[in-house]
Amino acid sequence: MKCLVIDVVHHTIRDELEQYMQVDTELLPTQQRLAEIIGEYDLLLMRVDPAIDRTILDAAKKLKVIGVCAVGLNHVDLEYAKERGVQVFNAPGWSDNAVAELTIAKMLDISRGTMQANREVKVEHRWNKYKFYGRELRGKTLGILGFGRVGRRVAKLADAFEMNIVAYDPFVSKEEFEQNFAVGMSREEVLRVSDFVAIHLPLLPETRNLICAETIQTMKQDAIVLNMSRGGIVNEKDMYEALTAGRLGGYATDVMGDELAHGGLTRNAGFDSPLFDCENFIVSPHIGAQTQDAAYLIAQDIVAKVKTALNLK
Repeated sequence: MKCLVIDVVHHTIRDELEQYMQVDTELLPTQQRLAEIIGEYDLLLMRVDPAIDRTILDAAKKLKVIGVCAVGLNHVDLEYAKERGVQVFNAPGWSDNAVAELTIAKMLDISRGTMQANREVKVEHRWNKYKFYGRELRGKTLGILGFGRVGRRVAKLADAFEMNIVAYDPFVSKEEFEQNFAVGMSREEVLRVSDFVAIHLPLLPETRNLICAETIQTMKQDAIVLNMSRGGIVNEKDMYEALTAGRLGGYATDVMGDELAHGGLTRNAGFDSPLFDCENFIVSPHIGAQTQDAAYLIAQDIVAKVKTALNLK
């Protein structure tokens, strides 16, 4: 039996599976390359790239299981995988705290200007303490769009900062909001009253470009948008125009709309955006789930599911 690993995963996956099978690694192959090599493997372990389409599944003559060491499965043709008898597993829930903590970290960073201050001291060798007048989280209103596992964890952490928390999620009851430190509101109300807007929604046709020129006009002029979800939810052209016009207080994100366009999953991939010229914009390269803790928990979950699926004792 043979396993192919095509992304960076926790070392315990290899440690465990090598007791049962040969484990090979080829990081981030293209779709064409993966179709060329997948035929000899029983197990594929990956994260979110490349897309697993019919071409790859047709080439995967021996494939029995795909283990996705992440939450999303929209990159896998699940119906065709099922038709081909390939089981697909993901690992939901284990990175919730990592993403929530990053949300809080970015709220603090952009509120206090810590990243810009760090750059001025370390790179520009300037010590200008009077330039940086920030604002505290205490007493501010945090609006959360999407009140699933991550949104609820963010609410719990924000409650410790004594923030007022409002949230929108059409699938959550009033009682569930209240049990998780929040007041449920419509999406329009959340945008209107919030000092910070944290996005924790999936990218769907109805959420694409949700934050755009029209919705930005309904928000407070100094509101800060935080996006740890998917880049396409924020219209980056409209966001750039809002930031340069002083229409918003800032934008902090872990995702970009075209983050994969230039090899964005490879090490040291090049990337650029007009937003980089905005002082009130901070960004990280989709590291929300990138903690040792989350990676270990995801690995344990995936290995357990693989062992059950392949009847490994």
